[in-house]
Amino acid sequence: MNATVAPAFLDAAQRHYLATHTPFYYTPRTTLVSTIPDHLFALAAPIIAYWVLSLVFHVLDVSGWTWLDKYRLHESEEVKSRNLVSRAQVLQAVVLQHAVQTALGYWWIEEMPVGAQVDHVANMLRLARPVARAVGWVLGEEVASQLLATNGAEGLYTLYWWAIPAAKFLLGMFIIDTWQYFLHRAMHMNTFLYKKFHSYHHRLYVPYAFGALYNHPLEGFLLDTVGAGLAEWIAQLSTREAMMLFVVSTLKTVDDHCGYKLPWDPLQLISSNNADYHDIHHQVIGIKSNFSQPFFIHWDAILGTRMTRKDIELRRQRQKEKAQKTQ
Repeated sequence: MNATVAPAFLDAAQRHYLATHTPFYYTPRTTLVSTIPDHLFALAAPIIAYWVLSLVFHVLDVSGWTWLDKYRLHESEEVKSRNLVSRAQVLQAVVLQHAVQTALGYWWIEEMPVGAQVDHVANMLRLARPVARAVGWVLGEEVASQLLATNGAEGLYTLYWWAIPAAKFLLGMFIIDTWQYFLHRAMHMNTFLYKKFHSYHHRLYVPYAFGALYNHPLEGFLLDTVGAGLAEWIAQLSTREAMMLFVVSTLKTVDDHCGYKLPWDPLQLISSNNADYHDIHHQVIGIKSNFSQPFFIHWDAILGTRMTRKDIELRRQRQKEKAQKTQ
């Protein structure tokens, strides 16, 4: 089966279990798309995701369907009257960022073994001894021996195929969130950085989906491309894990700028960092708030930069009361 020696608690039946069971998401294929190596498809996938989801929201924007009005964050006319940049200019800037992102990604990303090229059984067997020691330390040697003798293979399977990938994915999300929060906040707090770079993005006072990556080219490189590369490197993601993180991050970024508060949108349900939350940041009253993007709002909550619609109402009410007292 492989050259790795199995620990004593893994008998023949348990080793057979490891060799014959894989999760539903696994494929032994060495390429997800025929003729395109996975490491190159990982560069294309987020760009495809960006434009497909943007197209969906663009169709909604131009559909004229009145039943959507209750879900729009802004009237359609606001996009035309309040934004300081045309859709053509936005399109050019986003295409440029995608070109730069792809070129740098081609230089950065490495071709790694995928699918059947990876000896997954050997990898699980390498985990077996550390797992045995950890279980023994927590439960005691006697209980651990009994547990591993009966359920060791299932435990290794769950750890290898589910727990570790999930932990790496969450770590990648945390790294992207952390990188983008502090860089985004710096670009608002530093006048030079805001005027020279980040003000480009805020020419879209009323955001829309395909304008999500409308940025100054240098900001796009630092905020999105470098952040994604750091997440892949620090979290030690495989090619397919990185591809998934890049795609989900891209979809979330597009959705956060879509201009709709949709009750059935899964990307708006998984986190309170959604289109409505980010829209506040694009308004004058919230421009120094809600820096978190694209996944969660923990940094805003921890560091006191979170603003909700209720906060806006309270602030306006206090301003109104103050104005009445001065009359």
